Amino acid sequence: MQWRGRRQSSNIEDRRGSGGGFSGGRRGGGLRIPVKAGGGGIVTMLIVGAIAWFVFGINPLTLFGGDMGGQGSYQTSETGRAGGGVDSTPGETDNFVATVLADTETVWSTRFQEAGETYPEPTLVLFNDRVESACGIAGSATGPFYCPGDRKLYIDLTFFDQLESQLGAPGDFAQAYVVAHEVGHHIQNITGVLGKLNSARQSLPQDQANALSVRVELQADCYAGIWAHDTRAAGYVEPGDIDEALNAAFQIGDDTLQRRGQGTVVPDSFTHGTSAQRQEWFKRGYQSGNFGECDTLQGQL
Repeated sequence: MQWRGRRQSSNIEDRRGSGGGFSGGRRGGGLRIPVKAGGGGIVTMLIVGAIAWFVFGINPLTLFGGDMGGQGSYQTSETGRAGGGVDSTPGETDNFVATVLADTETVWSTRFQEAGETYPEPTLVLFNDRVESACGIAGSATGPFYCPGDRKLYIDLTFFDQLESQLGAPGDFAQAYVVAHEVGHHIQNITGVLGKLNSARQSLPQDQANALSVRVELQADCYAGIWAHDTRAAGYVEPGDIDEALNAAFQIGDDTLQRRGQGTVVPDSFTHGTSAQRQEWFKRGYQSGNFGECDTLQGQL
């Protein structure tokens, strides 16, 4: 992905307590809790398990206005070649994420303007280890998430290392897909979808509530595909980028994660969709660039 030297979003709130924050954002004090990184055994299993359950999504408790209580919602080479993540040089990943967020602002502001509406830009919060949001407290192991209560995206950037090393999804465009998916949830929030989901889930049996959550997650994937469509039209997508996003979509499918984590697949427990579904809906948004093609709900809300 071509991202260096381009506009970066100022809607960044840096709450990392260790310094070295993003110069264009707002800084705040972060609560740092020591967590063992890397390695194997039970620590790694717990981290992967938490990411597997909520990865790239929304904690159902955030929809109910509850306390997350630590339960989550869910580097490029210098040449930006396919398969490389964002360089770990201090500030490099910050700049990358700020550029991707700026791209989502351009895409959705333009589309809302064409519809005669104004796009309310979300804020992206960078944190280490633990963060407090309007939806409660979450730890890094929960993965990126979006909080409808404060309209903010939350990311501990070390997640990108886990995305590559533990989930098998390397590449800068895979990382961009993470951000674009969470912004997709912001679109759902401001269009009323998440509020309707909250109301509907409370009266449904668990398996039906899960199935409804899957539809919402797949729509966010489709919206991420629309972002990729417009980013390609702007000339910033490079060969291999879309394959990186599709691989990420595959690796974080419920069936793939369950098969990897527990050896069996339990469809009634799916909350985000299968690998094939996630790829399908991302491709649908990417290939069509049509907001109307992302109707995964089909009157269900």
